[in-house]
Amino acid sequence: MTTKPLKFLLIATLSAFAMTGCMFSMKPPTNLDYGRIRSSQAGLYRAAIKPDGDSIPIGKLQKWTLHVDAANGASVQAANIEIRGGMPQHGHGLPTKPQVTRELGDGNYLIEGMKFNMGGWWELRFRVRSVIGVDTLVFNVKL
Repeated sequence: MTTKPLKFLLIATLSAFAMTGCMFSMKPPTNLDYGRIRSSQAGLYRAAIKPDGDSIPIGKLQKWTLHVDAANGASVQAANIEIRGGMPQHGHGLPTKPQVTRELGDGNYLIEGMKFNMGGWWELRFRVRSVIGVDTLVFNVKL
């Protein structure tokens, strides 16, 4: 290898480490809403998250319930729900791939496979698709 590619590789590597370090030192926004009830981004849905238990443990697989209503208050049935999330400050996603495993009725959906591997600010995104339309709910969770 010539010295130009080596210098470029060194600079690129150092830049990547510097950017990662900056993300870790970022503080979460001061106005984050950690409420467990939320309206979707376009206003089609209103939903509530309920972890299985009083607290959210770190490092353990969990079951959660997501309750979804339409904007008019009617329970949403037969929805397709995709779950994503991660730690915005750290630049990584969830350590697992939680999924809705069962519709419980009355707008309630069982989510299995939820897990958090460290404390801090997590963002959870639920993309809901039903006959009403497609919209996203974003919840902030602090552990």
